[in-house]
Amino acid sequence: MPVPKYDELINPLLQAMNQLGGSASVSEQEDAVALILKLTEKDIAEIHRGSRTKLSYRLAWARNYLKRFGLLENSARGVWTLTLEGRKDFPVNINEVKRAVKKTEKLEDKTAIEQADFQIEPERENWEEELLSVLKDMPAESFERLCQLLLRESGFIQVQVTGKSGDGGIDGKGVLRIGGLLTFRVSFQCKRYKGTVPPSTVRDFRGAMDGRADKGLLITTGRFSRDARAEAQRDGAMPIDLIDGEELVQKLKELEIGVEVKQKVVEEIKVQKEYFASI
Repeated sequence: MPVPKYDELINPLLQAMNQLGGSASVSEQEDAVALILKLTEKDIAEIHRGSRTKLSYRLAWARNYLKRFGLLENSARGVWTLTLEGRKDFPVNINEVKRAVKKTEKLEDKTAIEQADFQIEPERENWEEELLSVLKDMPAESFERLCQLLLRESGFIQVQVTGKSGDGGIDGKGVLRIGGLLTFRVSFQCKRYKGTVPPSTVRDFRGAMDGRADKGLLITTGRFSRDARAEAQRDGAMPIDLIDGEELVQKLKELEIGVEVKQKVVEEIKVQKEYFASI
């Protein structure tokens, strides 16, 4: 089935939040809603604009409305939770939610989704799309060096890029030291995807590691399919951690790698394109 409109996702989202125990990340919400609606992988991967899927975009509007209606709230760490009212009110009257939000916002009598192309998309700012576009256009070697720097800034040591050595699909390796006592050997792979990373990529990466590391890390500018995420944590197989495009740009912002963050009354973020071009 095609991805429903944002208002038709309001009750499935509330149902998903209840199933997930009242709190969830955005990716957990997307997976749960997709299961509730029996969406296919093709439905889930359908693009709205840029690298953002229709499911992600329309769920963002559904969250927006539920937050303004007082049934959802979110933390600075990206975790969404049901409010006390949200735990009691399910299912909700969709038209009542829309009327209440429109009245509060003094919106015209048109759905937000109909005007969406002329508004700032909820929960994703222009700098994120700009940075993702820059990353996807980087040469492979430059992107590998960027990932190497990202891991070093995140606490890895002995980080090496091996992508040119024909190492069976492994782009690099490093050592993660925890608490100054324990170390883990980590192999990583960098994928500049514009679409969805399939489970076969995860399986192939795991096969290339073949006991040469304690953990695997797969970094992409795209997104991982539901099956790819399940394959990464499959029982009995070496676990592989995944960083998708949205998480990657947030990590670059956090570490201020190629991203300038000006602290004002309102946070101002500027992507430094010349930085990525110089890698």
